[in-house]
Amino acid sequence: MVAKVHSAALQGLDAMVVTVEVDNFEGGQNAKFTIVGLPDNAVKESQERVQSALRVNGYKMPNKSVVVNLAPADVRKEGSGFDLPMAICVMLSCDLLTIKCPERFMFVGELGLDGSILPVKGVLPISIKARELGYEGLFVPAENAREAAVVNKLKVYGVSHLNDIVGFFDGTHPIEPTLVNTREEFYSQLFTFDCDFDEVKGQENVKRAFEVAAAGSHNIILVGSPGCGKSMMAKRLPSILPPLTLSESLETTQIHSIAGKLKRDTSLISQRPFRAPHHTVSDVALVGGGNVFMPGEICLAHNGVLFMDELPEFNRSVLETLRQPLEDRIITISRARYNLTLPCSFMLVASMNPCPCGYHHHPTRKCVCTPAQIQRYMNKISGPLMDRIDIQVEVESVPFEDIAKAPKGESSATIRERVLKARQIQSERYKGVKGIYCNAQMTTSLLQKYVQLDETALNLLRTAMKKFNLSARAYDRILKVSRTIADLEGVAQVQSHHIAEAIGYRNLDRDNWVE
Repeated sequence: MVAKVHSAALQGLDAMVVTVEVDNFEGGQNAKFTIVGLPDNAVKESQERVQSALRVNGYKMPNKSVVVNLAPADVRKEGSGFDLPMAICVMLSCDLLTIKCPERFMFVGELGLDGSILPVKGVLPISIKARELGYEGLFVPAENAREAAVVNKLKVYGVSHLNDIVGFFDGTHPIEPTLVNTREEFYSQLFTFDCDFDEVKGQENVKRAFEVAAAGSHNIILVGSPGCGKSMMAKRLPSILPPLTLSESLETTQIHSIAGKLKRDTSLISQRPFRAPHHTVSDVALVGGGNVFMPGEICLAHNGVLFMDELPEFNRSVLETLRQPLEDRIITISRARYNLTLPCSFMLVASMNPCPCGYHHHPTRKCVCTPAQIQRYMNKISGPLMDRIDIQVEVESVPFEDIAKAPKGESSATIRERVLKARQIQSERYKGVKGIYCNAQMTTSLLQKYVQLDETALNLLRTAMKKFNLSARAYDRILKVSRTIADLEGVAQVQSHHIAEAIGYRNLDRDNWVE
């Protein structure tokens, strides 16, 4: 008897339906269990897990050969999520289980040898696909149930043992669908943060730079000596960014689900992600890919922050892979077995020492590096990559007296209010422009339209360009940042003091910086 049930396989950020078919026939003494349909090693090993789970729970398989087919047969099947549908299908084929209309349900899960059902990756996109195709119910491991139940108009059954499913279909063990109030859970955790800017003593100019960066979604780099607070402040950036929308949250959760990064019993990610890869990260780990596709750090930072500490210590080839994602906010991964385009709209926050020893421009400690060594150190970061970083800030160490006497700083909530007002202005400004949502994304034509300088501001910019010998690439960045500063102030016209502040955020472009 041929039995069929449905499961799903991941393809990039989406899922595709896989039909699991099982046939059994007389095999005599040569009876065997065969899996076909391009299974990987994890799928091939399902044979042992399925047979053990059935045997331990008293389901005696007849002495027959069993053939399992995973259709479509020309798509490679990966992972352990096919264990559960295989077991159900084998039981149906061998008359060990009866399900009316099995085609109305989808099954995903890994089996333990005792029949327990273990969590798997990528349940959210599978749940989305199941609802899209009109399935009545989806059976998933109990630990993945809340993640899958985010999708409405689909009955999600969380099960922890193979016997739970048998009892559900024979009527002895009813299972209530998992229900999640998506909006309530999402909004209840939207403004909860572990870190707050009111914990930062001093560094008012750096906090202001972060406010400007958050208001316009500008990339920012911090340059300062060891221990001056670069990493501490970078970790607090998500607390002043605009909150995730529900659609952004769903998209972000989907990526983290596929990567297996969701915490147990998590439904939706409600805070913007903050990813901080170590400087030894490889190209593939950063952009994604591999023989078995896995989202990289830049995709995991989608709708959030990618923090790259000690930027010059990263491999040059790794840094160069950031150029296209920073510009296009998507990454195209082409491999022999797949070609995928993934979203990666993130804010880049980078930090670095000013020189190899770390004390160039330090007020009290002497730098032992020569200008040539400092220049060589700075040249580890290419011009095209630096071109995509709008704000460059020097961070100075705070003296002990200032740390001890400094009052509590401005809270993240207060800063965020100003950021939200500026973002609202930008949302209204660009609502008719496709793909543009903030000042950092402005094109040259939009700059000409929305940043029109009066004579005083123009003269100030001209003088700065000549005096500091600023590069041509700094020109557009200054205009974009000045537009954001004006939005924070709530004024329509970019004025000279906005230009002056924006010029102050181009420290690394100055010819005399290494002196």
